[in-house]
Amino acid sequence: MKLLVDEELCKACRLCQQVCIRDNIVVGDFAVETGRNCFECGHCMAICKEGAITLKSFLGHEDRIEEYNPREIPLDYDDLLQFLKQRRSIRWFKNKKIDKETFSKLFEGAYYSPSAQNQQDVEFVVLDDKLDEFMELVYDIIKVKEDEFFRIKEFGEYLKDNATKEFHPLLWEGSQLILTFSTDKTSAVIANTRLELLAYSLGLGGFYSLFILKADEIDHEKLMDFFPEINKNKHMYSSFIIGYPKKRFRRTIPHKEIKVTFK
Repeated sequence: MKLLVDEELCKACRLCQQVCIRDNIVVGDFAVETGRNCFECGHCMAICKEGAITLKSFLGHEDRIEEYNPREIPLDYDDLLQFLKQRRSIRWFKNKKIDKETFSKLFEGAYYSPSAQNQQDVEFVVLDDKLDEFMELVYDIIKVKEDEFFRIKEFGEYLKDNATKEFHPLLWEGSQLILTFSTDKTSAVIANTRLELLAYSLGLGGFYSLFILKADEIDHEKLMDFFPEINKNKHMYSSFIIGYPKKRFRRTIPHKEIKVTFK
């Protein structure tokens, strides 16, 4: 059993039963857990008006519980849409490192991110001191695709002699990299996207690198040897170069029309 129900506080309103997608709660005089495969989504705990339900796994984390008015959205549509409009990939960075306190603020967004089957197995690696070593490993893996992608060939030339290129072919002026690992690709991408949006709210910027991700696609085992602390069943699904922008953009740029089909 995974729930603690305060029978005295419970008013038998049945809200918890109505939101449980696993039929794990029945309500008579008070709520009772049936033991039907609860996956600890927390819906019952979040909707209870009386605070009568607690997940056992959340004990000791009471400081994370916040009351709020569900009818008050803290950010309106126009502000959020404008924020999304102004987002652009940043490849030119100041010579200033992001500190651990700021990174902690970013990972708060991932902390509250949804995940497939509520697995919550997303992990992040911030590469800084070992970034060059990691990038050499990446090239050693993805160099088999040099003939297919000229950028990879440029990357190899840069590693042999960085005077041949003005910027790093994959990192540009970036010196810090966030990698996201998970058993589920969608969970990883959503978590990193939330982190990215928080980064822009703090005056940071960055861009995604698909070429770095190819290292996992080509030789997952060899890549994961660099990360012995991470379960090898997880894959690197997002690679985000991040820093303080050197350049600031002034206007939005039109995109291709999005195709939407209603059936």
